[in-house]
Amino acid sequence: MTTTDRSGVVLAGGHSRRFGQQDKALAELDGEPMVKRVVERTSPVVDELLVSCREAQRARFEAVLDSAAGSVEFVTDPEPGAGPLAGVNAALQHTSGEYVAVVACDIPAVDPEFLAFFFEQASGRQAAVPRLQGGTPQPALAVYEAAAMRRVSTALLDDGVRRFRSALEELDVCFVAPEEVEARTEWHTLQNVNTPEELAELEDELR
Repeated sequence: MTTTDRSGVVLAGGHSRRFGQQDKALAELDGEPMVKRVVERTSPVVDELLVSCREAQRARFEAVLDSAAGSVEFVTDPEPGAGPLAGVNAALQHTSGEYVAVVACDIPAVDPEFLAFFFEQASGRQAAVPRLQGGTPQPALAVYEAAAMRRVSTALLDDGVRRFRSALEELDVCFVAPEEVEARTEWHTLQNVNTPEELAELEDELR
């Protein structure tokens, strides 16, 4: 793998318990699986793109993403069900970019231009993370310095800590305030979908 400036990781290994029997990543928004939407919206702003998933998901994802724009590599979770921080850590063992965009597969309206802005904000720092309307950070739609996040996530997981936001406490983070988010994009581009009802609401909003 050649050295790149920007890597991307799509987190798709969750068990989707609140989504019923269906794999949330494959649920369709406007006729397109969410994981495919996220891949196609992330790939224009990165030099390489990895999808972090469970081994049991890989064949289905490969079939769905075969027609997606841009090339995609797959990284399987060494410990399925360990959470998004473990998924990020697994993917970071295979990325070559100095900075990496992390996007959860359940944020299907992600804005490529907004993601590119986060790469700019992360320059010279260890992360750029948006704050949602209530001020809560959203670490699953953010950009990280790969070496720093690799080191921090490894240390946390070794200590038994799986909470994604715990990594932010160990990094030099540029937090993007809600006012800046509103000035640059729509809130639905940061919305994560956890239930079929939320998916239907987002589909209505995008029409």
